[in-house]
Amino acid sequence: MINLNQIYNMDCLEGMREIPDKSIDLVITDPPYGIGINHNMGRRKGDKPSEYQPAVWDNDSPPAEYFDEIFRISKNQVVFGANHFISKIPYDSSCWLMWDKGFSEDLSFAQFELAWTSFDSTCKKFECSSKQDKRFHPTQKPVKLFEWIIKNYAKEGDTICDPFFGSGSCLVAAVRMGHQFIGFEKEQIYFDIAQIRIKKAQEQGKITEWF
Repeated sequence: MINLNQIYNMDCLEGMREIPDKSIDLVITDPPYGIGINHNMGRRKGDKPSEYQPAVWDNDSPPAEYFDEIFRISKNQVVFGANHFISKIPYDSSCWLMWDKGFSEDLSFAQFELAWTSFDSTCKKFECSSKQDKRFHPTQKPVKLFEWIIKNYAKEGDTICDPFFGSGSCLVAAVRMGHQFIGFEKEQIYFDIAQIRIKKAQEQGKITEWF
C-alpha cells in the first residue's frame, strides 16, 4: 500500500500501479535518460555520501509504460529531459520550463535543461547555479529550482510525486513548501541519502520567506 509522505525503495512502475487515477496533483520528475558516462558520484565506497563513487547508467529513457502511469495517476506534470524522449509524451505543450545553469563558457556540458509541462501557459526560464547544493547524484538539480517550480505551478494542499527522485531534491523542496509527497527510487544508495535529506527538511519546517 502506498501512503502519503513516504518514500519507497522500489521500481516506480510497481509503486504507481498502486496509486488511484488522478490522485496526485502534480508529478515533478527527472527520469534517467542518455547517461552512459561515469560521473563523480554513484556507487558507495564508504559510509559517507561524499565517498560515493561513479555509477554506470543506462543509455535510454524509461519505457513508454512508465509515462503512461505518470499521466494516469496525476492531474499535472513537469518532466525534465522530455526533449530527449518527446515521443513518449502524449501531447504538445505551450509551457516548457528552461533551467539556465548560469554558465556560458564550458560547451562540453549543457548550459540549460528543458522540462515539458502539462500547463496551458507560456514558457518560463529560471536561472540557478548547478552547484547550488552539495551533490550526491550525477544528475542532481538544485532544491531552489524545485522550490521555484512548486511555487509557480502547485497550489496549496497539492500532493507532489517524484517517481525518479534520485537523491530527493524535489521532495526536499515539497517538504519545505509544506506539501504532501510520495516518491520512488530503486537505487538503495540514493534512497538512503534522500531519507536523510527529507528528514532534515521536515525537522527544519516550512520556509516562511522567499528568495
